[in-house]
Amino acid sequence: MPRTHHGHMTTSTQIETVDAVLIGGGIMSATLGALLTTVQPDWSIVLLERRDELATESSASWNNAGTGHSGYCELNYMPDPDDGAKAVDAARQFRLTRQWWAELAETGVLTDTFVHSTPHLDIVFGERDVDYLRRRYATLQSSPLFADMEYTEDPAVIEQWAPLLMEGRAVDGPIAATRYRDATDVDFGALTQGLAQTVADIRTGHEVTRLRRQADGLWHVRGRTHSGKFAVRARFVFVGAGGYALKLLQKAKVREVRGYGVLPAGAAFLRCDNPDVVRRHAVKVYGQAEIGAPPMSVPHLDKRFVGDTESLLFGPYATFSTRLLKHGRLTDLFTTIRWHNVLPLAAACAQNLPLLRYLLRQLMAGRRTKFAQLQRFYPNADPADWTLYQAGQRAQLVVPDGRRIGELRMGTELVVSPDTGIAGLLGASPGASTALPIMLELLRRFSWSGVEIST
Repeated sequence: MPRTHHGHMTTSTQIETVDAVLIGGGIMSATLGALLTTVQPDWSIVLLERRDELATESSASWNNAGTGHSGYCELNYMPDPDDGAKAVDAARQFRLTRQWWAELAETGVLTDTFVHSTPHLDIVFGERDVDYLRRRYATLQSSPLFADMEYTEDPAVIEQWAPLLMEGRAVDGPIAATRYRDATDVDFGALTQGLAQTVADIRTGHEVTRLRRQADGLWHVRGRTHSGKFAVRARFVFVGAGGYALKLLQKAKVREVRGYGVLPAGAAFLRCDNPDVVRRHAVKVYGQAEIGAPPMSVPHLDKRFVGDTESLLFGPYATFSTRLLKHGRLTDLFTTIRWHNVLPLAAACAQNLPLLRYLLRQLMAGRRTKFAQLQRFYPNADPADWTLYQAGQRAQLVVPDGRRIGELRMGTELVVSPDTGIAGLLGASPGASTALPIMLELLRRFSWSGVEIST
């Protein structure tokens, strides 16, 4: 069992030295910790988490939709229905990740309670979107990973697949749907807890405030606990701190993030726990995003399994805060602003005015407007069954661009500085479900102090 410290410091005056420090107690650090304990079993590894529990931010069970981002239903992965490269790559990565989870379950490292078989559907309306979905389906059929996908334009078949979508709906135009049955709902909170158990030394209540590389090449990691301060030296540091990752890499003076900035984007969901409703919807259904909406705002109606609870979620609805973590501080965004990222941030905002207008409309929308969006998926939805709650907070990445000055990037970006022994992960979804390939890429790129890590 891991040794867990809750916010207290050692009485030794000698600063301990370890092989690796993992900053952040989410799915990424947990995945990397599980890999390191396999490929480097003799290493001393410390995981530092600022909160008193692991997986309280984006990896928390209710702070994401648990879809798995496998490419089966995310229409935003294929803006061009004739180009399936991104969807196929996502499906390949997620299949690799599922195989690894299965291997860990077979060896007793994980239980299989964090993943449930849940079909993934798409539904679209109108001639333009039906033509899009038909072409998308035809394109993906060329990949063995999508060979089992089904397509229909028959409302009766769609009703069989997802009854709530069709009840009370007046079908007065073209409609189409695709279904992939062998898909999943993933409880990333439970998965993170399980993977983290492979790390021998977990220290919660430890917030890292300073990273400095010393003359001997080791990293000096300092921070605060509930009762004082702490310090540890490490040969390798991974920053998997979600929205706080950029500011920690900036503190560490990592040259690879020079000019980088972040823009916060929160999300809220409507949640239904009425068992009579929940039992009749056993799928995850995605639709087309509004014009100008960011890719992570594709609307979806999801079946969720969290512990013994089965629920439905609908969303996301965009929210705004200058916090970079759900449990962060209002000053977070301002702490990441540097003279060298001001222009990239301004340029990215200027180039994404439709996105800004969309976010403004979302922020001004009242409950009635939000509920009308749900009823487009589920016409007979009863407002009394649904509660709005705040989910996770994301830090969307802005990077320097030679032609456009700054570019807003969706998704995650791995930052690696092999010669200094530090790495980090920036950005937002779909990192959680592709954690294994990302961490394998990290290990592939590292070789320091004569130590080779091969995967």
